[in-house]
Amino acid sequence: MSRPSERGIAVFDSGVGGLTVFKALRKRMPNERLIYFGDTARLPYGSKSPGVVRRFSVEIARFLSRRDIKLFVIACNSASAMALGALRKELKVPVLDVIDPAVRSAAQYCPSGRIGVIGTAATIKSGAYQKALAKATPRKRFPARACPLLVPLVEEGWWEHRVTRQVAREYLEPFTGGAVSALILGCTHYPLIKPLLQKTVGAGTRLIDSGEEVSRVADRLLRRKGLRRASGRGSEAFYVSDGAERFKNLLQRILGGKRRRVRVVRFPF
Repeated sequence: MSRPSERGIAVFDSGVGGLTVFKALRKRMPNERLIYFGDTARLPYGSKSPGVVRRFSVEIARFLSRRDIKLFVIACNSASAMALGALRKELKVPVLDVIDPAVRSAAQYCPSGRIGVIGTAATIKSGAYQKALAKATPRKRFPARACPLLVPLVEEGWWEHRVTRQVAREYLEPFTGGAVSALILGCTHYPLIKPLLQKTVGAGTRLIDSGEEVSRVADRLLRRKGLRRASGRGSEAFYVSDGAERFKNLLQRILGGKRRRVRVVRFPF
């Protein structure tokens, strides 16, 4: 067992979207040991029931907890909405979700409450963002819309494709024309098409990227607990449950630099 500060940060998502969170964590904390798991065999989580999402999330948390970690980041909005309590009960290390940091950032930027949310069907149906926003900015209404087709388009790598532009225009129509001052990207896949989404809603609406927000929270938490690794070379490890080559190609596109090794973990973990 290594010293507490030398332990890793686990980042978990159903696919590649959580790499936007991983990238933000790496940029802010270059000395840390980061471990990523993408449950590519069972994605998307956004169309699954809460019980199934909780079961999948706990299975993966048990696998990652054996990798000597000090922090667990749920880089998946569906799992954040439906499995946060179960994961905090299961794990002995701090667990961060992507919903609360994004909500706090949106509320600070837009105290008037003109805030919208887009996400997967499961995330929007759960009401997790709407409930959190209602606590942060009382007596306001927060328009929310499920955008289920965006995740498979992102996973396909169609970040600038005409089909993606057309789908985005259809989904985001209620948020255009200054309807909201801030729009929370309630799925970690969405920052990968952030320029396209920004162009769709217009420059006057601020897009809230949960990856950047959760990286700030993680940095502060580790510093407060004396667990921040301040020096030394950072490291990375990547695990998926299927489709290593496809994941590796998207990983290269998102993170750039050298080609990385991706390990496939078969069921049961």
